[in-house]
Amino acid sequence: MEHFTPLASTLGGIMIGASAALLLFGLGRIAGISGILGGVLVPRAGDKAWRFAFLAGLVVGGAIMGKLRPELFAFGLDRRLLTVAIAGLLVGFGTRMGNGCTSGHGVCGLGRGSLRSFAATLAFMASAALTVFLSQHVFGGAS
Repeated sequence: MEHFTPLASTLGGIMIGASAALLLFGLGRIAGISGILGGVLVPRAGDKAWRFAFLAGLVVGGAIMGKLRPELFAFGLDRRLLTVAIAGLLVGFGTRMGNGCTSGHGVCGLGRGSLRSFAATLAFMASAALTVFLSQHVFGGAS
């Protein structure tokens, strides 16, 4: 447990929950990133401004933190580009198949007590655990 950060993690979780609640109570919208991005890619009239503002906030917030604390963004990619590309396509496929992503189902849906979101989050987490197990122990880990 080299990167155990309970205070920062708790604060981050509170901020994510507060922003999801603010969007729900303020605009009546669910803070599911895939749905928000999907609404930008295939827009409906009068439904774009808040989506762009939300996505811009994600990017700008990350950029500000990158300037203030660049060490938080330091990482090494120990996978081949093809592996990362395939993983990205599978995540996109799973998001579409699950009719939402972990932010929509795992944060917002569970917070609303949605059984459908509970089942989706359970499937997300089980497939993530299986993927890590297979990639690390069956297919030889990083290469």
